[in-house]
Amino acid sequence: MASGSIEKRGKSSWRLVVEVGDSGVRDKEYKTIKVDDPALLRTTKKLQDYLDDQLHQFKREVESGTYMKPQKMKLDEFYENVWKPKYASNPKNLSPLSYKTYQTYYESHIKEPLGNKELGAIKTIHLVTFIANLHKPEARKDGKEGCLEPGTIQYIYRVLKNILQRATEWKMIKENPIIGVKKPTVEQSEGNFYEEEEANTVISTLYHEPRKWRLFILGALVGGCRRGELVGLEWKSVDLKNRTMEIVNSISLTEDGKAIEKGPKNNSSKRTIALPDWYVEELKLHRRDWLKNMWEKKEAGLWKGDEREYVFHGGYGKPFYHSYPYRWWTRFLIRHNLKKIRFHDLRHSCASLLIEDGAPMKAIQKQLGHAREQTTSDIYAHVTKKLSRDTADRFNKFAPQNLHKHSAIDQPSS
Repeated sequence: MASGSIEKRGKSSWRLVVEVGDSGVRDKEYKTIKVDDPALLRTTKKLQDYLDDQLHQFKREVESGTYMKPQKMKLDEFYENVWKPKYASNPKNLSPLSYKTYQTYYESHIKEPLGNKELGAIKTIHLVTFIANLHKPEARKDGKEGCLEPGTIQYIYRVLKNILQRATEWKMIKENPIIGVKKPTVEQSEGNFYEEEEANTVISTLYHEPRKWRLFILGALVGGCRRGELVGLEWKSVDLKNRTMEIVNSISLTEDGKAIEKGPKNNSSKRTIALPDWYVEELKLHRRDWLKNMWEKKEAGLWKGDEREYVFHGGYGKPFYHSYPYRWWTRFLIRHNLKKIRFHDLRHSCASLLIEDGAPMKAIQKQLGHAREQTTSDIYAHVTKKLSRDTADRFNKFAPQNLHKHSAIDQPSS
């Protein structure tokens, strides 16, 4: 029979002690717990009840053999039994899409080389070697040739760092071994975007496509919206009178046929976007067709949108599958033999066109929903450099050789 006791260690921490074994040989197991709730710390009886409950649970774990000393727990066990249920599955910590992506990278790249190691046995040099191996061709798991993209390696690093940081915060390990590992670098890409003439061609071509798709694509090219923001856009967020739309929702993941909704990427992403007059006129026509379609589908018992009114849907009220607009966009470019850019690059095109038209960087930051103006400046530095070059080139007419030419022309004949 196990016996237990509680020892106060600090202002808000206690050590649980459980002894097991016969009267001759008794083994002790220790577990430190910290109480962060100020209200609980001020209430002696409730605090004691809480500590007694923690001790009872600890005794049961020790007696049943399920208790594992923190540093002896393997990375796989921590990932499955602690990190996922206590941290990653909470949408306040990771968005549903990020959670799914983290799991994919762990299962495909981290689990095999590190999953079977005990947390306390993972050293910095192991992680240095792990990151170095990710740069080798054999690190690819998708059957394609070549090495992993630098951005992929950096993301794997981020996943592992997140897991080990939680283990450190929760006193499973004393120090995070990844702190001494240099973060893999990714060169800032200039991105791919449309120049003004190319944007005009795309917009003209969109007028040969259904209105809903024209408005969806232009929501990114003209409004600077992210794909998920447009998929999650509802009519209640569109103000046709004042020619604006509010970005308050996003759908970037669909699971089991159900859209996973969340707020925008960050607080700055919650924004109001002013719309051009011609775009609003098209929206009004789309709204008219949208209502007609809704009533027809409801009368036929085919409406699946319930009370939600998504601006863009496939005809039955449910929002688009989160990745479908990307597929439509790719086929559209191929169908019309247009310059190929990613759907997300439509946002880059929006920003680049605004910069070249002289819009202030602060206004562009708000349009795109970036948290900081510096982020906008860094991403589009290549555009501002191009403008600086164009501005400087305007003074080439004052080059000495050009001045001499003018002087020679202006010389009076003798």
